[in-house]
Amino acid sequence: MMNFEIVPLAEQHIAGFHAMFDAVVRETKFFSFLEAPGLEETSRFVLDSLEVGNPHFVVLSGTDVVGWCDVIRKTRPVHSHCGTLGIGLLPPFRGHGVGRRLMETTIDAAWRRGMTRIELTVSEHNTNAIALYKSLGFAIEGLQRNAVRIDGQYQNVYAMALLKE
Repeated sequence: MMNFEIVPLAEQHIAGFHAMFDAVVRETKFFSFLEAPGLEETSRFVLDSLEVGNPHFVVLSGTDVVGWCDVIRKTRPVHSHCGTLGIGLLPPFRGHGVGRRLMETTIDAAWRRGMTRIELTVSEHNTNAIALYKSLGFAIEGLQRNAVRIDGQYQNVYAMALLKE
């Protein structure tokens, strides 16, 4: 049994969040980043996100940040009911139900904050994530061809969304 705790992201977690995010994006498999933005930019993003009330949670193993999930509300008035979900876990914490619990916590918080649509994109080859998202009620809404290019190779991504019923 994995020992972990899901808590709202707080200022004291920013450095750990940054390091974890950088490790995950450097895998170059799951994100449209090749490396994390600098610590200062990451800190500004997190603090701004928290200030406007976006749900943002981290997974702690002891005091180490090993994962995160957030839903960033869209800022245009016609889209303000929508948010974009991001999630990442360090490899040892994948496939153990941590991501599911993390997403459930974050989605519930997004609904409580008045969002009624949550969107995400996922590589068409990330079958484990797609299965998780579908099991939580997300539906594929389209395929974005050649949406990402990493090391000269194009990748397609699915656009998925979850609507509050």
